[in-house]
Amino acid sequence: MTAASRQSAANLGDNAVTNTATGPLPASVLEALGRYDTPTICNAMEIVAPERRLIGYTTKQLVCPFPDLPPIVGYARTVAIRSVLKSSLPAEEQSKRRIEYYEYVGTGHGPRVSVIQDIDGPDAGYGAFWGEVQSNVHKALGCLGVITDGSIRDIPQWAPGFQALAGSIGPSHAWVHAESFGGEVRVAGMTVKSDDLIHADQHGAIVIPLDIAAKLPEAAELCGRRETPILEIARSPDFSLEKLKAALKRSAEIH
Repeated sequence: MTAASRQSAANLGDNAVTNTATGPLPASVLEALGRYDTPTICNAMEIVAPERRLIGYTTKQLVCPFPDLPPIVGYARTVAIRSVLKSSLPAEEQSKRRIEYYEYVGTGHGPRVSVIQDIDGPDAGYGAFWGEVQSNVHKALGCLGVITDGSIRDIPQWAPGFQALAGSIGPSHAWVHAESFGGEVRVAGMTVKSDDLIHADQHGAIVIPLDIAAKLPEAAELCGRRETPILEIARSPDFSLEKLKAALKRSAEIH
């Protein structure tokens, strides 16, 4: 079992709400994808789906307070939040909406990754949806981590092993609330729909089309083989420009 799959199993727990529906991909595919960091998956995507070279991944820097955590691979749970304006719903309706949101997060294909867009525009991150409580609740609901352009807080009290990529870190939650969930969101340049397959680590995140997911591990290995002769000479005390040219030629011949 890989580090990523052990992380998944630890996070799912035994609560009934985390019983996951059969995913569209075998667990073995997700485990294989979790063996590679996100930049390597991006490299593999350039081989398998070159038409996606400019789309499908985060293009703006996100804060990662836990860079040593392994990559996470899971199905998206999408949410739109805001914090500058107070919710217009009555208290009873807000409570009902919160339960519906948690039911959405805690069911469906698993494991899951929360993807949250802050729709406050230039004020995105004004209030933090994520902190000690939400990280622990979402971990219990079967999520492996969160990707958001909003803010997070309570870093020392954060749920252990729960990954986070965020637009900023801030102290207050202001009027933060979920405006909607289950729709299309856009976070740091990456457009995500509910149930999209997400791969993420400290570098950022990428959406993996389901029909090519199983091809990416082999492509990732090919990328590694092509890099090996270049890295070997670059790290060698006998490095020379002529040897680099030869290494580049050998790299180009690897298929």
